[in-house]
Amino acid sequence: NNNNNCSCISEILTVIAVLQKNASCTDTCCLDTCDRGFLGNGTNILGFNTRPVMLYTAASNGITPWTMPTTKTDDACGDEGVTCSSVFRVEKIDGCCATFRVLADNTDPETSATIPYVTTNSFFTMNLNCVCCLRCLNDTYVDVLG
Repeated sequence: NNNNNCSCISEILTVIAVLQKNASCTDTCCLDTCDRGFLGNGTNILGFNTRPVMLYTAASNGITPWTMPTTKTDDACGDEGVTCSSVFRVEKIDGCCATFRVLADNTDPETSATIPYVTTNSFFTMNLNCVCCLRCLNDTYVDVLG
């Protein structure tokens, strides 16, 4: 595959990965888009380190988000008892390949209102040529595991 086929999605995810790595910003005039130059609602907001994303593939006609298990097992989404999520944190971009960490819903009633997701140790790598749509969710803080 030609690297230019995925450049739109790849460039946005690269911006998100850099923002998450740096988690700071000095740019004051950005639209509220996936590739805005800071995390959070404004440049003076500190503490956000993640721009969660949802991925949609052509196979789902861009309707159903991609899902992955929240644990490292051989079980698949749809199997009985398997918890899956459609919310991810981009961890690495390499051309048309992106590595994502699966985020799970925060079930702690004391923190879930302000921290909606928790990280998992479940990762996957996706060929961005397969992604036809990217949806960004509200920036948040997640406790990033090593």
